[in-house]
Order: sequence, then structure tokens, then C-alpha cells
Amino acid sequence: MKLNLRLQPLAYAIILSSMPVLSHAQLGQNLSIDIRALSMGNAVTADPPGISAIHFNPAGLTKIEGLQTDVQGLLVDFNIRREFEAPAGYNVFGYSDDPIICNDIAEVGQKICSDFKDYAVSKVDHPSLYVPVLKKMVNWPQGLPLAAPLAGAAYKPPGSKITYASALYAPLVAGFGSADGDPGNFMGQQVAIERITYLSPSAAYKVNDNLSLGASIGMSYQAIALKTDLRFPNELIGVLRLIDEDVCGPFQENGNIVSDLLLFGMCNAEEGVGPFKSFGSMEVALEQTLSPSYNLGLLWEPSDDFGFGMVYQSNSKMKLKGDYAIENGRGGQELIRALGSSVTGAILQAILGFPSYVPPSETGKVSMDLEYPAHFQAGVKYKVLPDLQLNFDIGWTDYAAWDYFRFKFDRQVSALQIAKLLSNDVTATSLSLPLKFRSPWSWGVGMEYSATDRLKLRLGYEPRKSAIPDDRRNTLVPINNAQMFGAGMGYRFDPDTDIDLTVMHLRSRDNIPANTSGLANQTGVNNLLLNPYAGLNVKTNTKVTILGIAYRTKW
Repeated sequence: MKLNLRLQPLAYAIILSSMPVLSHAQLGQNLSIDIRALSMGNAVTADPPGISAIHFNPAGLTKIEGLQTDVQGLLVDFNIRREFEAPAGYNVFGYSDDPIICNDIAEVGQKICSDFKDYAVSKVDHPSLYVPVLKKMVNWPQGLPLAAPLAGAAYKPPGSKITYASALYAPLVAGFGSADGDPGNFMGQQVAIERITYLSPSAAYKVNDNLSLGASIGMSYQAIALKTDLRFPNELIGVLRLIDEDVCGPFQENGNIVSDLLLFGMCNAEEGVGPFKSFGSMEVALEQTLSPSYNLGLLWEPSDDFGFGMVYQSNSKMKLKGDYAIENGRGGQELIRALGSSVTGAILQAILGFPSYVPPSETGKVSMDLEYPAHFQAGVKYKVLPDLQLNFDIGWTDYAAWDYFRFKFDRQVSALQIAKLLSNDVTATSLSLPLKFRSPWSWGVGMEYSATDRLKLRLGYEPRKSAIPDDRRNTLVPINNAQMFGAGMGYRFDPDTDIDLTVMHLRSRDNIPANTSGLANQTGVNNLLLNPYAGLNVKTNTKVTILGIAYRTKW
């Protein structure tokens, strides 16, 4: 009971606060760097675009002459839909009156749903951002796409073999929110994940006419924020509902010392708990102001028709720090109060180490060890015709580094003191969570056609293989495998000025059958955490659309 009432809201929401990294690091990877790269399926390691070579392959900076500036603007629209459906025979400890998928009016003593919905729908209502100065999430105006400016400058002195550059860009920005009462809110009503590189000193050296080397250092800000409702449709919580409604029913108005002693005072609770009731809500925000990393690149171009490039983007180990705030549901508070009202209940509390009181709200400090994963990418470009160039890249990201997520608290947490008896991954001041992610390889292809001396047309395609195992898929991470399509054009106004326009569309559909994911809908007494839709079929449909413009000019 203690585990359910105190550890679950705390651990559940902190786990959730880290989960956006898992999805959006992959969902958002390379989506907010450069619009020309998007139009080429991010297959640009051998043909890095302008100052954005800082990220894609810093060796490509040697192509810049004199002073050049790049300014880009992006409009991003997230469309995320989640569906929940009750399969045949759905129940949690004999109860099926889940208001998410049941049309019946809630009544005391009701157990079985007589009128299931075809499916319940959850929709993203607006983008969300975490604002460092305000230390909180804010909602972007509903219906408006998210706007993001990017900028950079590079300089190669006359006659020099070295090019210097720096840029402001966002390796990862994603966030969304839903309206109150949305069925998807039990895995995040508001989510925001940001990694913004605010300074990236870079240098590239032209070894000879065919070979260039480059390096960059990224100084980034990292933030993760989440607001979520909490519930635990689990067999153990079903037992508590059974005791409250069936065992305690006859004693609600006629309680006596005998019933208090035999039932540990549990029947004195003015409100019970159940598998479909809310256990409260929680907000978590973690950040790190300086998260350094580096990129190393090589570019080899033996001819005008062929080029080879590769880049290594280092990992970045961080210790995010922040705050959590829990609003505990009344049912949990009442259960602990009721136990303390009985002699046998108080003895049980002391033996098990249960708290004597659960406050309406709790706040505290928490830190999280997180490794931003390393990435390697290599590619080629080849002119199959004088006016037609094809690019092809393969890449690997070390998501297997997310074997465990570890959280540390600034004080002993009584819930963890109890939980450490149940798991080797828990101490009185820390919590380690096994994730077992994998490191996938992916590829992308791009095509650029020179229609005229001034106009270039581009197409790109990048299938994205998920790092999330099938038994870890979930609705907070509304993506498994994905496909990205890009199209764009480049126009040269004069020898010193280029304009790029791009439209990109990414889509991902996922089907999570009931009882298949330990982070969404798995049943069983050993799946207390991270299963707010236990026993339900879950489907997700995610669409991301980006419109972008880039202005590149030499001075």
C-alpha cells in the first residue's frame, strides 16, 4: 500500500519525465538543424549545407570563402493522436468500468461495463515549451505552428586553409500538451524536451584539394519537463477496491472495535482507491545549463562527381537537476489515515514502515544521470548525370547507453526505504530504472537536380528505425518506426546569396496490443508502474510537418 501511495506517484512521474528524451531524441533528431538537410533526407554528410556543417560534418566548412552568415526559420506542427480500445474479456481484477473506454455512468458497486466505447481518442491540443527563465512550461497558442529561428556565421581569411565558425541551433526541440480530461493525460498532459546549442566554436582545415578535416565543440542547454495525471490499473489496486466496496461495505455505517481490529481500520476511510481512480498528479522539471559535446568530421572529394564524408558526434554525460511537485489523491490519503485510526492498523504501519500521514502535496529536489547518446554517420554523393546528384548516408546512434536511468534525491524518501526491500535497484535516496534500449542503424537518401544555373530541386527520404523495444512502446513516446519525406528548392539570387525552401513530413503509426508493453498496457501484479492503460489495446498516429526557409549570404 505504501508502495502504491507514495513511491508510485514519485517514481512514475520521474520516469515519465525522462521518457520524452527517448522518443523525441529520435523523433526530433536532425529535424531542427538545417532545412536543406531535411529536403535531402539528412543524407548530407558528404555534402554538408553551409554553416550547418558544424553539426553534420564540420570538415565541410572549408567550402566557405570569406565571411558568410546563415539565418533560418522553421514552422513546426505536431499532430499526435492516440486511441484506446477494450479487447474482448477486458478487466482488471474483475473490474471493467474504466471511464476511459466505458460509457456507463459511474455507480457505487458497479464492476462490469455494459456499454464499451468503440475507442477513446486522445489528441495533442497545442505545442508546449519549457522556458528556463520562468522555470516552467508554457503552452504555445492553439492552432499556431511552433516557430524556431536558427543562425550562424563562418569566416575563412583570404589565403588561409582554416575556416572558423559558430552557430545557434537546436539538436532537439519537441513538446506538446493536451486539454484537461484528455484520456492520454495519464502519460503526460504536458511534455517538453529541449537541447539547444547556444555556442559552437568550430574550425575546419583544408589538408589539400581533396581532403578536409574539421571539429566543433557544442555548448548546449538541456531541459526536460513534464506534467502528468497518475493512475494505476493493477491487480493489487483492484484488491484495495474489493476491500473498500465489498468487504467494508457492511461496516461503513456500523463500524466497531472488532471490525477495526480485524480489518486494520481500513473501513474508516471516507474515500477508497481503485484501479481506475486518479492517484493525483505530478510536475517535474530538470535542466542543465552547460552540456558540452564535440563533433569530428572528414570530407574527401577526389573529383567533382564524387565525395565521401563521415562525422562522429560525441556523447554528453549530464546530471540534470530540478524539482518535483506531487498532488496526492484523496483516496490514498484516506487509506493511510484509516490505518492509523486502528490499533492493529497502526501496528501494521510500524511493522511495514508505512507513513502515518500522506500530505495533500509534496515537493522536493531530484537529479537524474543522463547520457546524450553518441552518433556516427557516413555518406557519399555522386553525380549520376551532369545535373543530377544522389546522396546516400548510413548512421548509428548509441541509444543502448540508456540501459538504466538513475535518479537521486536530496533527502531520504520513506517510500524508497520500503521499496529497497523489494528491489536491488532502489536505495533510500536513489532509484534505478531498467530500460534496455537498443542502438539501431538507419539510412537516408537524397536527390538534387540542377534545373538551371540558379535553381535546384531536392527530394529526400529517411526511414527511421526505432530504438525502443516492442515491450517498451508507450503513448508518451508516440512513435516507433517512422518515415520522413522531404522536398525543397534552392535559388541563387546572385553569386553571394542563396535562398532555400523546404517542406518536410514525418509520420509514425504504432499498434500496441493489450498486455504487450511494460511501459503502457501490461497487466499482472508485477507491473505496478508505467502501465496506466493496462489491459487496453493502444494505437498511436504521429505526424510532424515542418516548413522552412534559409537565407545564406557572403559579405
